[in-house]
Amino acid sequence: MTGIGNLALACAAFIGTHFLLSHPLRTPLVRAMGEGAFRGVYSLVAFATFGWMLWAWQVVPKSNPAWLAGDAVWIVATVVMWFASVLLAGSFIGNPALPMPGAAGMAMRNPVGVLAITRHPMMWSFALWAVVHILIWPTPENHLLSTAILILALGGALGQDMKKASLMGDAWRSWGRRTAFIPFAGQISGRIPWGAAWPGAIALGGGTLLWLLLTWMHTPMGARVEAGIWRWIG
Repeated sequence: MTGIGNLALACAAFIGTHFLLSHPLRTPLVRAMGEGAFRGVYSLVAFATFGWMLWAWQVVPKSNPAWLAGDAVWIVATVVMWFASVLLAGSFIGNPALPMPGAAGMAMRNPVGVLAITRHPMMWSFALWAVVHILIWPTPENHLLSTAILILALGGALGQDMKKASLMGDAWRSWGRRTAFIPFAGQISGRIPWGAAWPGAIALGGGTLLWLLLTWMHTPMGARVEAGIWRWIG
């Protein structure tokens, strides 16, 4: 199978295997092979299906976009992608959602930085990337790839809440009550002070560098248009 059908099958495989291995199949497989072996299988399947999806996107015949985004849309998209990069960089700092020792203890702290913005900063960074690309480049192949990432990011965040509540119990449930699923929902509701959502120097600096690098690499990686500030200064 080639073309858009191959891309659709690759996207379905990437999403489907991720959800199956993360939820209904996780417990019986961990019981059968152990946590370490399961993580190895999970990583292998994830990399294989992700690689298939990227390859299918690269080789699918490219369509012309249904519309061309103007500068106003590009400016909004550029700012949103910078914010998504800051979320991604900050998601590695003190995040109890990551599989690491002491996660339960991290969940008992007051949320600060990007974790005070959303308890799923990594997932929301991918979701925002997907939404931006859906708006900026409306072609069937791009919408298919971006929608797959969006479904996996937000569906994965919901699934992670359920899985972590099962694994960590009251620690995660307490964390859930003191954080927000949707970015800035805690601040808008008054549960979390706005000052707590300051990302911090590492997230701001690392996210900005990541944003500059990835937007600069936009065309070398196969995109048909320049992105970020390079669109205007490149």
